[in-house]
Amino acid sequence: MSTKKRINVFRRKIMQGLTKNIGKSKAGLKANGNIKIKRILISRPNHRLGNLLLLTPLVQEVAKTFPDSKIDLFVKGGVTPIIYKNYGNINSYIQLPKKPFSSLGKYIKGWFQLKFRKYDLVINSNPGSSSGRLSVLATNSTYKFFGDHDEELSAKYPDYNHDAKKTIYNLRKFLTELGFPENNSEIPSLKIILDQEELETGKANLQKIVKNDKKTICLFTNATGAKIYSEEWWNSFYDKLKTAFPDYNIIELLPVENISKLNFKIPNFYSTDIREMGEFLANCALFIAADNGVMHLASSVNVPTIGLFKVTDETMYKPYNDKSFSINTENVDQDKVIDLIKTSL
Repeated sequence: MSTKKRINVFRRKIMQGLTKNIGKSKAGLKANGNIKIKRILISRPNHRLGNLLLLTPLVQEVAKTFPDSKIDLFVKGGVTPIIYKNYGNINSYIQLPKKPFSSLGKYIKGWFQLKFRKYDLVINSNPGSSSGRLSVLATNSTYKFFGDHDEELSAKYPDYNHDAKKTIYNLRKFLTELGFPENNSEIPSLKIILDQEELETGKANLQKIVKNDKKTICLFTNATGAKIYSEEWWNSFYDKLKTAFPDYNIIELLPVENISKLNFKIPNFYSTDIREMGEFLANCALFIAADNGVMHLASSVNVPTIGLFKVTDETMYKPYNDKSFSINTENVDQDKVIDLIKTSL
């Protein structure tokens, strides 16, 4: 582990220790259905693509529960407005710079904006986030939701531990304590809302590569840290996949670094535009990748997505839209992975 990573790990531990007892979600007086929640803040001060995509189910949940509301998002970096471009309830973004000490003025200004805006409800989307807890504490809001782990809900719902679902289960319980009706509907999936023009553009970009009407399997061979699979693994897997699915196109989506564990030996698509990548993936029949942000991007455009896991927790991060699932490659070999893909297709 590098010195920078050690410092970040140490910093997170210190901050979590200092903030773990900050605030508790309290419903206060029973609302009896008379409460009017119009102005809402959702806090997720993180810049990573995967984490911001995992926030989309919560935003959908809040928009559906309060259809006339205006939602502000407290985030880091510049990717959030791109993800939520076609979300109707989004009012504004309070964006902290990705690197606070490089833009200290903007960082301080972002935190001050919390204090000078009035909200009816503020939601911490990640109970493990120290910055999230501090942001809820700092906000001027009638109701503050910190989203702490709930043992009762954990025992009740097998999927409670998922990073995109836990806060929704917690929020539903909190709202019933406010006097709102109980909500037992299905948890929303990750979602980037693509318009018809974007879908058509994605289809055209795919056709430029495959030049046929066969269905397409798309691979993404990059990841970070211990989640990476070797070139040997991907080359062996590709050979098995090509043999098992001769009637499918098999292509590769390249990462922003423009590298390939398959050494660019198969047709590929490269873009640094998140929505362009999403519209391209939306036209594929299947997407296969290790656990990473692009895996969640594919899931968010409703592509059947297979997530390959070996070190991270599947219960927290696996793709879960229709026909999507995760595979722990520590427990199964590549032949079994191919069998599972055959079942899904």
